Amino acid sequence: MTLTVRDVRPDVPADTEGFARVRRLALPYILFTSDSVRHNTLHTHPDARYRPLVAEEDGEIVGTAQVLMAYDSSAPDQGLLNIYVRPDRAGRGAGTLLLRTAEEYLASLDATKVFSWVLDEPAHRAFAERHGYRAGRSAHFLRLDLAGGGLPPLAPTPPGVELRAAVEFADDPRPLFELDAETLQDEPGDLDLEPRDYDDWLTSTWNHPLLNRELTMAACVDGRPVAFTVAYTDGDGRYSTAMTGTARAHRGRGLAKLAKLHSLHRARAAGVTDAFTGNDTGNDPMIAINKWLGYEFCATEVRHARELG
Repeated sequence: MTLTVRDVRPDVPADTEGFARVRRLALPYILFTSDSVRHNTLHTHPDARYRPLVAEEDGEIVGTAQVLMAYDSSAPDQGLLNIYVRPDRAGRGAGTLLLRTAEEYLASLDATKVFSWVLDEPAHRAFAERHGYRAGRSAHFLRLDLAGGGLPPLAPTPPGVELRAAVEFADDPRPLFELDAETLQDEPGDLDLEPRDYDDWLTSTWNHPLLNRELTMAACVDGRPVAFTVAYTDGDGRYSTAMTGTARAHRGRGLAKLAKLHSLHRARAAGVTDAFTGNDTGNDPMIAINKWLGYEFCATEVRHARELG
């Protein structure tokens, strides 16, 4: 058995498809496709110094790592890495080799602290702890069986509120960017994130290959988006919520729940069978919305961190 680690070659389909396949097997709650792997490799902000890696066992891709600097954090010198190995190849050294390569790269960029998401399962947590990582906050993955019909009926739209799909903003998506930037500031997390600039948002979000503009819905007041839910789809019957939020001045009216409900009804009508989402364990309002929509907990991950060097 020969193990090697190398960079992803974004223009080689075997690399991007292999990366996506490992991620789907190891973490099926987050959508990855060959196109999204290629897009992330080529178009992540240059300041992130993003470096996706694959581990090969006898020439076959069996593990992946996403390695980057938290370029949009207000705290400097923070690194991020997420490692996943195909479940049937775990425990054979691929994860350790990926971790060592990733940490050496981040150290070369002068990262002083590294954050990593780890599945809340004994083997995964033990691996992280053996390598000096300590557990922090946690988050849940939730799944909704759309094929099974588990979804409340559509609710009426309140007076003065209009529901619009993101595709209707194709000529000028800036209002969606501004809403995204505001709601991102209130999202729970380990890092305080600075707003991205508009061009970065256009590249990383608006033009992302997983973004479904027909299913991404915004609740608008006076023609301006004030609540929204961002929908990703993979073309294989799977849907994932990338973000849901409401402008501060319009919270408490149920507008985010309304937008997400309509998005999910549209998704089911379009043939989507499985919907996934994720919530920080302390985000009780969003967890309550998702439970009302019919989502059920399916896994938990724990953010781990360690100081470098």
